[in-house]
Amino acid sequence: MIACLPGRGTAIVDSAAPARSSAAASARPSPRSITPKSPPTRKGRMSTDASFLTAEDLEFLRRPLHGFLSVAGGPLPPQPLPVWFEATAEGTIQLFTGPDTLKVRRLHSDPRASIVVAAPVGERERWLSVTGRTTVEPDGAHDLAARLAARYWDLGDSVRAADLAAIQAEAQVRLVIHPENVRRYQH
Repeated sequence: MIACLPGRGTAIVDSAAPARSSAAASARPSPRSITPKSPPTRKGRMSTDASFLTAEDLEFLRRPLHGFLSVAGGPLPPQPLPVWFEATAEGTIQLFTGPDTLKVRRLHSDPRASIVVAAPVGERERWLSVTGRTTVEPDGAHDLAARLAARYWDLGDSVRAADLAAIQAEAQVRLVIHPENVRRYQH
């Protein structure tokens, strides 16, 4: 039998070979018990912090980047949606949506969500993933929508200004992700 051993090449294992003594067996792991080595990183650094965003994270998140939001209680695997977002000085992530959306209904039954934000093409690789409990707040969504529209759109454009007016005319709620796990990579 041929076995592929990640990070160690290919090994030929003879399933008809006699069993080794327990001392010999413990000295050399079987192919099934070998833990694959992590692939080498490309001189980048990845880190995980239990529950907070650093000043460097907040600076990155204040750029007009799209986030990809996933909420618990949905299809498996999760289907992330692109969203506008704002990182607050308190270290939370907030976004707005309609009160009757599927994501809000799912968050009412399971408040866990995550957002992943990545640097755009042409920049060095960098991403940030924030996972945590999410609250649905009835206030502040229209103000947030106005701030985000000014960040992502040219509101001097009459089409974009009309788009913002349409958003403001609809009911909105604010989703706030309270970080419990923050992972990041920067090359």
